[in-house]
Amino acid sequence: MDSITIKDIARALDLSTSTVSRALRDSYEISPETKRLVLDYAKQFNYRPNQIARSLKENRSRIIGVIVPQIANNFFSEVINGIEAAAYLRGYYVFIFQSHESYERELVTLRQAIDRKADGLLISLSSSTSDVSLLQSLQEKKLPIVLFDRVSAELDVPCVTSDNFGGAFAATEHLIETGRRRIAHITIPSYISITQERLAGYRAALERYGLGYDENLVRYTDFGQTDVGPVINDLLTQAPDAFLAASDRLAISCLAALKKRNIAIPETVSLVGFTNTPVADLLDPALSAVEQPALEIGRMAAQQLIDLIEMKADTLRVGRISIPTRLVVRASSRLT
Repeated sequence: MDSITIKDIARALDLSTSTVSRALRDSYEISPETKRLVLDYAKQFNYRPNQIARSLKENRSRIIGVIVPQIANNFFSEVINGIEAAAYLRGYYVFIFQSHESYERELVTLRQAIDRKADGLLISLSSSTSDVSLLQSLQEKKLPIVLFDRVSAELDVPCVTSDNFGGAFAATEHLIETGRRRIAHITIPSYISITQERLAGYRAALERYGLGYDENLVRYTDFGQTDVGPVINDLLTQAPDAFLAASDRLAISCLAALKKRNIAIPETVSLVGFTNTPVADLLDPALSAVEQPALEIGRMAAQQLIDLIEMKADTLRVGRISIPTRLVVRASSRLT
């Protein structure tokens, strides 16, 4: 069925085109009854807005640029689903770029998004990004920017993250409550925001239960490091009775390394990951993990960016939005 135009709706309902246009935009100037009449007719006869004309009139592309470290990462795939869902409801399109954990590629993708006239940017910083000067200059030029997951304190922009501190605290507390006392923490590069937040939660739980923080039980790994066997070997010299991994990638590698060494899980050593991969239940043993609300992070980040683009000050929450995590306990840390 061919879609109709605003003029067609106005003619059929004996209204002015400006009244129909305002009703479709949910303007406060139009009565609820008129809005209902217009929206019902528009739905019945397959009205679709002319996005090109709308963009020219509003001087907007209605495009959001999204930069993630890696789409293959299930967490970021879920975040993108949330972003696209929220953007669709608000009439925006999404262009997705990958930095592949490279600062140089992040700069290239930023410029690509700008060249495509994106109205705003949603960014999760790469693992090698320590210089945010380009983003600062874009912010000074009034380009709307929202950071999610991996953020920077050097940028005064809205940020949407999971509660990394609370998630790591809950995981460490769970391990302590099951009798563990020497809990090793395997994490990612120290300068990344999520690393710092999860380490802080881990330390806070140790301190809450009177267990001293031992830096010999903490190891940092690079994102490109696929074999954590040497790291596990090194940590095993410290006689840990549990491992808290700052990502599921690290947790799965840790699980494989421990099983290769015939270390019983959880009888000898417990293991908890972070993010809650979809295959967690299929591992042997099933992996306990902190579940991050990836879909909600994406939705909230997109909503914040669109509010920023449209200058909806009444709904915009400047600063950080931290969405609660959930600890999912499975066989890798459950002692019976």
